Amino acid sequence: MVNRIVLNETSYFGRESRNKLGEELVSRNLKKVLFVTDYTLMDNGVAKKVIEVLEKNNITYFVYLHVKPNPTVKNVQDGLMLGQISNVDAIVAVGGGSVIDTAKAISIIMTNPEFSDVVSLDGVAPTKNKGLPLFALPTTAGTAAEVTINYVITDENNMKKMVCVDVHDIPVCALIDPELMEGMPQQIAATTGMDALTHAMEGYITKAAWLIPDMFHINAMALIYKNLIKASNLKDELAIEKMAYAQYIAGMGFSNVGLGIVHSMAHSLGAYFDTPHGLANAILLPHVMRFNGKVCPELFRNMANAFELDIRNQTDEEVVETVVKAIQKLSKGLNIPQTLSEIGITKDMFSTMAKQAIQDACTPGNPREVTVDDIISLYEEAY
Repeated sequence: MVNRIVLNETSYFGRESRNKLGEELVSRNLKKVLFVTDYTLMDNGVAKKVIEVLEKNNITYFVYLHVKPNPTVKNVQDGLMLGQISNVDAIVAVGGGSVIDTAKAISIIMTNPEFSDVVSLDGVAPTKNKGLPLFALPTTAGTAAEVTINYVITDENNMKKMVCVDVHDIPVCALIDPELMEGMPQQIAATTGMDALTHAMEGYITKAAWLIPDMFHINAMALIYKNLIKASNLKDELAIEKMAYAQYIAGMGFSNVGLGIVHSMAHSLGAYFDTPHGLANAILLPHVMRFNGKVCPELFRNMANAFELDIRNQTDEEVVETVVKAIQKLSKGLNIPQTLSEIGITKDMFSTMAKQAIQDACTPGNPREVTVDDIISLYEEAY
């Protein structure tokens, strides 16, 4: 078998690494950028820390702020219009997964205008050209959008979260600056951190898993399990830095092997109820992991060891349950809702969401074969 790894050209890590942005833009002779962020990050001063770098290096910028938490086709098209009118030669994205995903779609269409309807990017789109140079600075420790070949855009007309996969969309440069993450509200830090854990755990057991991504996933799990509560609840600076690295490491892994039905089911929740992605993953993760543990219990022993759990003399079934309970304990420690009913999801949509989830791009990677009825049962279990 031939395996492939696709990563950024360049990445920087550490406090104040955002200052390398100017150097990178200047060295590539890029002078005019579309600056993609959102209103919250602009208002709380996080985005301005990056704008200062652009101004210091005499980089002209045009700001696009209209990005929703679950970005839509219209968000992409509006940002695209600004980029085209302004004739930009690069894009700088400062934000969480929603912002960076929006920037990825804009980047792709800028150089592949035949996909300007956005919806034709769903799945593995046959784009021909690399996207406009994209520089990504994450402000959450969760999605790893800065190092993946995936992005997710909501098609509101068809009530669908489109999972777009394209090697042409990966940012040319990622700058992982923990200082940009320190201002996250506790709940956002908690749920995005659980998103990163989901990436690591799902990526580790996916059908396409192999040696190098396995190493990424196991190390990401260990870092997240040890540091997420300290980063989220206590705002411990060292823990925040380790979470910044952990989510990137998980991204290096899952981007190259795919995910499973936690994400498929979460995408449907986002499409129909606008549920924040990390929150949906956090609620669904233990139930799906228990379901998948039936077919790959040996991998759960490695996950238990990464969590430093005591599994001496346990049967396969007991090991799976020990890992599931550890996930639930972590989630409760982060004050995350534990059921779908707590966040206002209604059972009457389970069948519709399950039918969409079974068609999701992440479903084929699930280690256990799954039916619509299985997914309905998992929604009910999580309810």
